[in-house]
Amino acid sequence: MSLPLRRPARSLAVPPLKSLLNSLLRRSIRPPCSANLAGCAVSAGSVVDRSAVPERGVKRGMCGRITLTRSGDEIAAFFALEMAAAEQGGETLQARFNIAPSQKVLTVVQNPSQSSQAAADRAAQWKRWGLVPSWSKDPQRGGSLFNARSETVDVKPSFRSAWKRRRCLVIADGFYEWSPRNKGHQPYYFSAHGGTLLAMAGLYEEWVDGGAAAKETHRHFNPDVDSGTSSAPVSQSGEIIESCTVLTTEANADLAEVHHRMPVLLQPGAFDAWLDPGTDPETLKRLFVPSPEKTLLRRAVSDYVNSPQNDDTACLNPPEPKKPLNKSLEPPAQAELFSDNTTSGEETQ
Repeated sequence: MSLPLRRPARSLAVPPLKSLLNSLLRRSIRPPCSANLAGCAVSAGSVVDRSAVPERGVKRGMCGRITLTRSGDEIAAFFALEMAAAEQGGETLQARFNIAPSQKVLTVVQNPSQSSQAAADRAAQWKRWGLVPSWSKDPQRGGSLFNARSETVDVKPSFRSAWKRRRCLVIADGFYEWSPRNKGHQPYYFSAHGGTLLAMAGLYEEWVDGGAAAKETHRHFNPDVDSGTSSAPVSQSGEIIESCTVLTTEANADLAEVHHRMPVLLQPGAFDAWLDPGTDPETLKRLFVPSPEKTLLRRAVSDYVNSPQNDDTACLNPPEPKKPLNKSLEPPAQAELFSDNTTSGEETQ
């Protein structure tokens, strides 16, 4: 009787160590709020554009850190202001190297008491970065609305009213952006060629927390009150929050290697049209284009800027050289993990 042939035993294939670790990480770590990134928290140096839920695979918005280190005279000259807002509303103009959302930024608005486009009618005003819609019940909501996608700003409830009537310029002389985490999460600083100031297209709102008298005063700022559709909170605190947001667009060649979005940067010739409430919306939308190539300079900076608590010249320092890896701490080669010490890892790789 012939015996049945036995199949040769399979040799167990050992997957590469790196693949094994990556597989374990993928199973144990899930991105938070995967269904709706609009509710995710913002970590230092990483910003989600919450004006719209991003498309699948595109999950990062523009960075939320800017600098403003220029004097009042420089600001007044660039924006054709009669005088710079060195002091206004209890705020003092001083060099800032790491301005983050929820902090005050300096803006230019058209003087509400004037209707012409003359430069003398522009006013510099401090506003909290992170727009609070006038109808919002929670003023803290503005902490997440520091960016607005220019492509949808005219239809999103949080922005469409400001888009029609309350446009501003957010003043900066540079901004930070971080490369993706899988590429080192390196911070970069972007500033204008020639060292000029930057005028970021922005929107602003005024949120009033008060009783009937305060609401009546607020009608000028919130046309929804007149139509009876406003859900503005009613209390007796009388708090007023003036806030703003920065519009973003597709990145130009200066930023594309680091990030897919950039702020909408306006040239002085477009200031009047942007600030004037009577400008045709289609004319304004033509401004929502990436800046020409070589508009911005890019340089890597230290991760000292990652913390919004750090706000001094060290934020602009170049990155520190990476320390060489300690050989004694390196994991053993893959083959050594499963060998009988008769074969070196180098020979089997």
